[in-house]
Amino acid sequence: MHIVERAKNLMMNAGSEWVMWLLIVLSAVSIAIIVERVLALRTLKTDLTSLRRQLVDGLFEGGFAKARTLLSNQRHPAALVALRGLARPEPETTAKGAEEAMVAETVAQKRVLESRFSFLATLGANAPFIGLFGTVVGILQAFDALGHTSAGMVNSIAPQAVMSSISEALVATAIGLGVAIPAVFAYNMLERTVKGALEDAEIFSREIVSYLESRRSDNAAKQEEPPSRPMVSPVARRAASLS
Repeated sequence: MHIVERAKNLMMNAGSEWVMWLLIVLSAVSIAIIVERVLALRTLKTDLTSLRRQLVDGLFEGGFAKARTLLSNQRHPAALVALRGLARPEPETTAKGAEEAMVAETVAQKRVLESRFSFLATLGANAPFIGLFGTVVGILQAFDALGHTSAGMVNSIAPQAVMSSISEALVATAIGLGVAIPAVFAYNMLERTVKGALEDAEIFSREIVSYLESRRSDNAAKQEEPPSRPMVSPVARRAASLS
């Protein structure tokens, strides 16, 4: 048998109903993931302006110790990234070392925040094609039924049967679009939320690096400052001149 006939028989025997059930299952999974991600990202609703001000004030008022105390109860990724940079004792921490540590923590936080995002992106891109596959199978069944109709029944029964089968087949495409649109919308919204959180983490890390750089500059200036000349009283200067 020709390969085209084999493929046609296989698709017609399978039908398009399984495609619709597959889309329904994928839709349920995507909704569960969306709800889980929304609940997981609730920690991102934090007053970052106030938290950033506390970080800066804590660094310049009490160094790493006070900054760690202010951020220890926060679960926002920006706070976790900052705590990674503040983990080592302050005298042993360099700007370069803290920056590398915070970059590593940012990557780790990004992986946690974007968990299961790939499923939503993949479903949003491919659900319409899955529905279209079901539509193609349904149309194939309709035209095959038309081809097997006897000549005397073509004008009376076949057109109605074909149109009914095609309309049912188009339901698969509609379901595919209905699954894809919420997945794409949720993916875009969640991705934007995560991007904002990572930008906040970058701001916090820059504040810590700026503090360490200013501390290093102050220490270098103190080391290069020449010792002050001792003050000599006028009486001592006159005595020295007479001798």
